Amino acid sequence: MTLTVLFAARDVLWARYSTALPEAFRKAGLDIRLIRACGPVCAPDQVDYIVYAPNPDLTDFSPYTNARAVLCLWAGVEDITPNKTLTQPLARMVDTGLAEGMVEWVTGHVLRHHLGIDAHIVNPDHLWHPVAPPLARNRTVGILGLGELGSACATALAGLNFNVIGWSRNPKTQPGIICRSGPDGLNATLALAEILVLLLPLTPATDNLLNADRLARLPKGAVILNPGRGALIEDTALLEALNSGHLAHATLDVFRTEPLPPDHAFWAHPQITVTPHIASETRAETASQVIAENIRRAEAGAPLLHLVDRGAGY
Repeated sequence: MTLTVLFAARDVLWARYSTALPEAFRKAGLDIRLIRACGPVCAPDQVDYIVYAPNPDLTDFSPYTNARAVLCLWAGVEDITPNKTLTQPLARMVDTGLAEGMVEWVTGHVLRHHLGIDAHIVNPDHLWHPVAPPLARNRTVGILGLGELGSACATALAGLNFNVIGWSRNPKTQPGIICRSGPDGLNATLALAEILVLLLPLTPATDNLLNADRLARLPKGAVILNPGRGALIEDTALLEALNSGHLAHATLDVFRTEPLPPDHAFWAHPQITVTPHIASETRAETASQVIAENIRRAEAGAPLLHLVDRGAGY
């Protein structure tokens, strides 16, 4: 039986997925008609699955009465879950390429701050600084969020001998990682994290999680890396913690408004590094394989992978 899959995303994504998705469907043994829009040839009630990323062309899911699932191309779904017309099962993207890219970004920036590389790259006075960094086993890295991305980064950093403490809202275990949870576990993690990595989803419970009080719990001279969501940190509190000397640096890849406005204080701050939301991205080749596998599973009567808990928001 031929299935109809609607690709509902911006044009720039179609350019990447128009060949990757058919190839993944073919390898998965799926007979699929891939369309970009419904019209005279295909009514909305004939769509079996929707491959989706937020876009102004599809905000009302109610006409897609027979769609068995909405398969998101993004890992973050905070912009999607509030949509009351989206009653179909929603799966978020958990992609090996996404995880690999995030591990590389996080590892690179952790090592940058651990080794103090900036002092050697920017040294206009040609000063001699023969100060060796501590070994990784003497440096504590805290990771807030032990989902797919956080767990992958924790494993990579532990493999470099960093002392890694991972925190999640609910109790988890992971080999080689000190795992903590709950409010007390968060405070204990912050108190020891010389480098703190934020990889939490954005939900009402995590919005402004790092406020002035929690930033003050970090060790003096701590560094923050945020490749998760911009609203995890209270912007004003972060600037105050940097200006006071309590925090040494913040490397930020995500922001409340993107692109980050040219006049935003983060751009000119000497203790902030801005990267333009490039910590990792969904790769069309590997993401298409995830989409194809989820459709294959659904058609075989198996549960969808990476199903979103609407109550939790991820």
